[in-house]
Amino acid sequence: MKIVDNYFGCNIFSKHEMEKYLPHSVYKTMVKVMEDGDELPSDIADVVANAMKDWAMDKGATHYTHWFQPMTGITAEKHDAFINPSGPDTVISDFRGKELIKGEPDASSFPSGGLRATFEARGYTAWDPTSYAFVKDRTLYIPTLFCSYDGSALDKKTPLLRSIDALNASAVRLLHLMGYDTKKITVTVGPEQEYFLIDEKMYKQRLDLIVTGRTLFGDSPVKGQELDDHYFGNIDERVKAYMEEVDEELWKLGVFAKTEHKEVAPCQFELAPVFTSVNIANDQNQLTMEVLQRCASHHGLVCLLHEKPFEGINGSGKHDNWSISTDDGENLLEPGDSPQDNIRFLTILAAIIKGVDEYQDLLRLSVASAGNDHRLGADEAPPAIISIYLGEELTSILQAISEEREYVDHSDRRLELGVSALPQIARDSTDRNRTSPFAFTGNKFEFRMLGSNLNISCPNTILNTIVAEELDQFASELECYPKEMVNEALIGIIKRTLKEHNRIIFSGNGYSEEWKEEAKRRGLLDLKTSADALVHYTDPKNLALFSKHNVYQPHELHARENILLKTYYQVIVIEAKTMIYMLQKEILPAVFAYEAKLAQIIQTKKSSGIVAPMEEKILKQINSPLEIVSQHVEKLEELLEHNPADDKTAARYAADELLPLMNAIRALTDTIESKVSKSEWPLPDYNDILFKSF
Repeated sequence: MKIVDNYFGCNIFSKHEMEKYLPHSVYKTMVKVMEDGDELPSDIADVVANAMKDWAMDKGATHYTHWFQPMTGITAEKHDAFINPSGPDTVISDFRGKELIKGEPDASSFPSGGLRATFEARGYTAWDPTSYAFVKDRTLYIPTLFCSYDGSALDKKTPLLRSIDALNASAVRLLHLMGYDTKKITVTVGPEQEYFLIDEKMYKQRLDLIVTGRTLFGDSPVKGQELDDHYFGNIDERVKAYMEEVDEELWKLGVFAKTEHKEVAPCQFELAPVFTSVNIANDQNQLTMEVLQRCASHHGLVCLLHEKPFEGINGSGKHDNWSISTDDGENLLEPGDSPQDNIRFLTILAAIIKGVDEYQDLLRLSVASAGNDHRLGADEAPPAIISIYLGEELTSILQAISEEREYVDHSDRRLELGVSALPQIARDSTDRNRTSPFAFTGNKFEFRMLGSNLNISCPNTILNTIVAEELDQFASELECYPKEMVNEALIGIIKRTLKEHNRIIFSGNGYSEEWKEEAKRRGLLDLKTSADALVHYTDPKNLALFSKHNVYQPHELHARENILLKTYYQVIVIEAKTMIYMLQKEILPAVFAYEAKLAQIIQTKKSSGIVAPMEEKILKQINSPLEIVSQHVEKLEELLEHNPADDKTAARYAADELLPLMNAIRALTDTIESKVSKSEWPLPDYNDILFKSF
């Protein structure tokens, strides 16, 4: 049996491996580059590259690739061999600093949103030394940024790194004013990954799953998740073997895969890692999704990462557990042991509350996609309305502070509020509210709106930036006060912030209709679809925010808005075309054949003087919706011939015209499925997929 300690991280070029392969002075310089963000000196680039090549070749690597994250949301790679000609018929393995630091992949076919013209194909990748290189499938993978010829970000990693710098600058500035000697803060994230596993043979019989990732048709199974018997249940042998392989592959890549269990829905599971820095967490989550999907085929399974693969069954999310810590390891979202530390905690908390309230639109659009629209608010995931859950005790404390009154805790211990003494706040004093989009869970915030297949960089980029802005505003205000009045000024800032932004705090049932009405009264945004949300990317306040903190320039934001709107429209068009194809080529012929059999039975019985009321009833129950389906399909084909004028119009058209008609077609077809013999239905049904996969 392999001992994990002996092979964990064996496929990453870790500090331990660097120390073995690099000269000591170069190793010390590399550590400073990684930890302090120093620029890699050009005179050691070749040394580092050669050492990385030697390490990778010792691992069996023959190629290297600059591994980047374009705006497709997935990763991209182009492989080059280490070999270079050394003569007419000989080669030498070589890897230089210039090849490590910079690459030039063809950028012409990646989404750019207008950041470059079609004929301007050149794009550049730049090494990100803060994320470990690794070996996979005999290739050295080098995490990189991806930008255009003029330096515009064409990827998701570059803005994330910029946002980390912005938050670090604002937080350190504020903490210095508060009397803390903090040199650097670290953003940590733990993304919990949900997914479905289904049998590969059944998957291959469903064109909708293959093409779109979700079932476009499917009558409800006889049993769903009503009994809650799947959640945390015993893991099947086949799935356990799969999970063991996934764990081993991830551990080799240095991913802290920690927790795995059955989720609520049949065939649904979760994998959760230990917290790590947000940039590494982002890269590792991309690897996690890849490994989950790749290993599934080894066990005759398919891993589904779509947010809502099955109608009426819980979808899959990705809970983004976000927190910030100082360079001495103190979690800024951890209540302190002293009044001074509690002032710090409440200041950071107030900044987050203010940021979430003022930039609800950005947090909502950071998780927007055609797939996630099906999941949000569907009694398994948070609603599309942004709110913050803080727990009963913390909410009561904040209310007391904002109302400038005494707070009494549950044990009747009276806690005075003032400049010199703030309430002692119990650690982990919050319950969990699964209906909350953004919940405080003791020492972190859990952003629960992310869809299963989402690249986590965008939500964290936005979260980092909005908190950076609020901390920066607080710091600018504090600079107007003498040192001896800083605490008093902070109390004033906290009180004012809580009064002005209390509307975003909600502890009740986010699924209820009452909350929707209450949220409307509070003036909170209800951006139900991606078409509603994505257009806010380029609101003036958002353009100003990102420009100020050098996270996105206006043209980069316009590009992302265009890309996401276009993707939303294209996804729905592909689903509509797949729906039409499956109906015309698979479902309708099967239904016609079944109707013919029923008609023959009815005719035979009648010719023998026997009535056939049951057969006639079933035939009518099938034929009535079938006629409407036929009409709807013709209408859908007509709608697909329309060419919207621009990306915003296209997204609106998809949300308002295509999707409602597709939903109507699905509802009718699912009714027909419930009446057709199982032996005649051409697709594996929900009962097969969800209960016969293992």
